[in-house]
Amino acid sequence: MSVMSDKNELAKDRTDWAEDRTVMANERTFAGWMRTGMSSLAIAIGLSAVFKEAEPTWVPKAFAMVFVICALLIFEAARRASCKVTERLEAHAAEPQDTRAMTAVAILLMIGSVAVGAILWFL
Repeated sequence: MSVMSDKNELAKDRTDWAEDRTVMANERTFAGWMRTGMSSLAIAIGLSAVFKEAEPTWVPKAFAMVFVICALLIFEAARRASCKVTERLEAHAAEPQDTRAMTAVAILLMIGSVAVGAILWFL
């Protein structure tokens, strides 16, 4: 009887560790998506700088804005997916990032994206 309970306890421990690894993987994935969104902003800035003298001036600005909008969509999609996973999982030994912190980071980057878009458009 104790051998069976030991096996059950080991199985439960492995399941708990797997869930903790998933919690940490979710946070790494969130960070990766944030980097992808910031890369999209960098492309927007680069396009604006490279094609600054192009005529008509609205064309490079419009192309840059496509990447700003992509960044906004990436930030929101990452926030939504990460919060959903965080709320669904139960952490054991790992301490997951609070969904409010992930939301705050995403919102701040979205505000920054809008500001970058406005600056690029009005320069």
